[in-house]
Amino acid sequence: MKYASFFAAAAAALVSTVSAAGVSGAAEGFAQGVTGGGSATPVYPTTNDELVSYLGDSSPRVIILTKTFDFTNSEGTTSGTGCAPWGTASNCQLAINQNGWCDNYQASAPKVGVSYSTAGTLGILINSNKSLVGQGSAGAIKGKGVRIVSGAQNVIIQNIAITDINPKYVWGGDAITVNDADLVWIDHVTTARVGRQHIVLGTQADNRVTISYSLIDGRSDYSATCNGHHYWGVYLDGSNDMVTMKGNYFYYTSGRMPKVQGNTLLHAVNNYFHNIEGHGFEIGSGGYVLAEGNAFQNVDTVVETPISGQLFSSPDANTNKNCQSVFGRSCQLNAFGSSGSMSQADTAVISKFSGKNIAGAHAASNIPAWVVANAGHGK
Repeated sequence: MKYASFFAAAAAALVSTVSAAGVSGAAEGFAQGVTGGGSATPVYPTTNDELVSYLGDSSPRVIILTKTFDFTNSEGTTSGTGCAPWGTASNCQLAINQNGWCDNYQASAPKVGVSYSTAGTLGILINSNKSLVGQGSAGAIKGKGVRIVSGAQNVIIQNIAITDINPKYVWGGDAITVNDADLVWIDHVTTARVGRQHIVLGTQADNRVTISYSLIDGRSDYSATCNGHHYWGVYLDGSNDMVTMKGNYFYYTSGRMPKVQGNTLLHAVNNYFHNIEGHGFEIGSGGYVLAEGNAFQNVDTVVETPISGQLFSSPDANTNKNCQSVFGRSCQLNAFGSSGSMSQADTAVISKFSGKNIAGAHAASNIPAWVVANAGHGK
């Protein structure tokens, strides 16, 4: 497919809008049908307290961000003794002793003093029926992530940046947490410089989630791999999760891009994995992954082995015809440039998509240019 025709198809998809004011486009894949705050009158928070209140109340809300909301040190700082599991070099992440992690799992690691922004360790609660939308390229949350948990459902996060959450420290905070939720759409979001996971789906059922056209920017002064590439990328660990990842830009990471386990069905389609010094996919027990139409450039290890779960990796045109029975089309080949590869073809994964909302797929050849130009907030 030519670049122009791919762009036209994607642009046409964005013409159809959710009824929510401020929200553009509609979710593809598993979160199809999400409406967030629906037709609620938009609100424009001006303070951190207003933002927290709007996100956490019980009313349907369309919340428009017109500036950066900086939570850094808003709850003071916490100091204590942590550890250095990956060494004490200046570019290595240190670890907070979260729930005794240093004592129980890294007992042999050198002990070090830690001091971090308390606000970063627990994200802002987002209740059901919310749309959180950035205006232009202005909307951002700094120093604190967000949480969609405890039964929350029907949530849209679109066109915002979430950044600078204790990047020096593992357990310093996650950008987006989803746990015990349903119908969540994360779209055109940029995450950068976080302590732990950019996006994490916890061990309780997260049901239907779509992550689309977002930028996971792994560039950081601190890394668990001590190479400037963030290790803790996307962790999908639910007990009954269906996740669509489409059109995302995974850049400058070193691991967990994504890590899939628990009982998670993942459709990874038309994503661009770029400059990963380490591994991309990590598929544990209970992870069921169909990866098609993705592009990998300068990725050391595309999928970590051994694979404990199941993977259909679109290895060749003949094998991809197995998708026809459920998808109504062949699956798209993945593309590899100066990268490792993946060739596992667990066809049993395909049947798990039967009767579900499945995102469309394009050929991988033009994905890098299109994703770089269009993924992330402000685009």
